[in-house]
Amino acid sequence: MPVLTLNADNHAQLAHAIGDQRWVVACLCAAWCGTCGSYRATFEELAGRHPDKQFVWIDIEDHADLLGDLDVENFPTLLIQREETVAFFGTILPDAGVAQRLIVAQAALDAAELAAQASSSAERRDWQQNCNLRSMLRNAAD
Repeated sequence: MPVLTLNADNHAQLAHAIGDQRWVVACLCAAWCGTCGSYRATFEELAGRHPDKQFVWIDIEDHADLLGDLDVENFPTLLIQREETVAFFGTILPDAGVAQRLIVAQAALDAAELAAQASSSAERRDWQQNCNLRSMLRNAAD
């Protein structure tokens, strides 16, 4: 499954595309970031390894209105979400092995484990409220 890139005119289309996927892996970057530019090929390679997940590329500066108060501290930042549960949100090393292990570890959790993890800390509870990509896209499409 190819990496989808969020554009100014495809919020509704992207919301529909990720609505059909159980897992979404989004990379939040910026066009000016050299690390992000280099990471794009790695991210596309990861998408090829995980055809059961939808990978999305989002330029946070081009889509600040969509992302609202989402706090991206550094690049690349990954957002991994299963259905309505945000499994991970944070900066990672721009290394395919690190991202691969993170994706595999999250996907290995069953629904009960993922729910327990999602409510295990104030930070993770905040992710559920403020980092739900499906919710952000639905709201932008309305």
